[in-house]
Amino acid sequence: MSRFLAPAYHNLVPYTPGEQLNDRKYIKLNTNESPFPPAPGVCRVIDEGRMRSLNLYSDPALTALTGSLAESFGVSPKQVFCGNGSDDVLAFAIMAFCGKGGTLACPDISYSFYPVYADLFGVKLTQIPLAEDFTIRVSDYVGIGKNIVIANPNAPTGLSLSVKEVETIVASNPEHLVIIDEAYVDFSNDTCVSLLSRYDNLMVVQTFSKSRSLAGLRVGFALASEAIVEDLNKIKFSFNPYNINTLSITAASQAMREQAYYDECVAQIVAQREKTKKRLADLGFVLTDSKTNFVFASHPEKKAEMLYKALKERGVLVRHFNAPRIKDYLRITIGSEEQMEGFFAELTRIL
Repeated sequence: MSRFLAPAYHNLVPYTPGEQLNDRKYIKLNTNESPFPPAPGVCRVIDEGRMRSLNLYSDPALTALTGSLAESFGVSPKQVFCGNGSDDVLAFAIMAFCGKGGTLACPDISYSFYPVYADLFGVKLTQIPLAEDFTIRVSDYVGIGKNIVIANPNAPTGLSLSVKEVETIVASNPEHLVIIDEAYVDFSNDTCVSLLSRYDNLMVVQTFSKSRSLAGLRVGFALASEAIVEDLNKIKFSFNPYNINTLSITAASQAMREQAYYDECVAQIVAQREKTKKRLADLGFVLTDSKTNFVFASHPEKKAEMLYKALKERGVLVRHFNAPRIKDYLRITIGSEEQMEGFFAELTRIL
């Protein structure tokens, strides 16, 4: 730490991304990326002509991208806000609507960026414990009187609330914003977008990094009321007007026209997920009923940290968290059939 860092940030604990190692070739099942490439049309639109235009700034209004998203989700372009990954969108939202000294509630086991943003922006965070089985108790959030952010499906547990359960939370907190982070929703089909027409305190966040195979281009978006999006843009244009680059805008806009391709990829991942659950259970693992592109698994006789390290030594990366309630669990991304066969081969040897 330098002597110049502002005192407010001295105790900030930053987010820890999943390992990105280049010392050898790994079977990479630790960051929930798609095992499939972008749709063919997405690859075609990043042509030489587009590359030659990189001397110009990207469109700060993101007209092509917001238009594609609005058409796909049946909303107005004025209800769409885009960011450099969904992390960017979440940061703008927490900054804008919680603010210094404001409030935010989230599950105690969830996406670990939420408490980081709360610390960064001086927000009073309430972390509500999950139930013993890792489910979110809807009653804990009814009429809580705070802004709320919930990942649905949740990460790293993989469990999902129904649209009706989310509506109960949103309806009971009319004076506070409820952010539903749907990074993994395409693997569960429980999107809350249909609620937007009835609730002006709801914001739905999604990403192009998971089901849409564009993690490397960093594009995320929010759907909300026009007033909320106007507020988000006020923050964006006060901080970073050109927050998405030209290539990302082009690729993401095209991706929204390639839904049939992505639907097929999602179907294959879901089928592989269910197959993986069964194979892990046959090996003695206990799992949650994940509705994402990963599984959350614990072995009653083998410590998760040991399994994580042993797999890493054998060229397989999975995610292990040190938080007390989940230290005995591994989060394992669903890869291609070849990747999963490699994973099971090494895991079986270790066991």
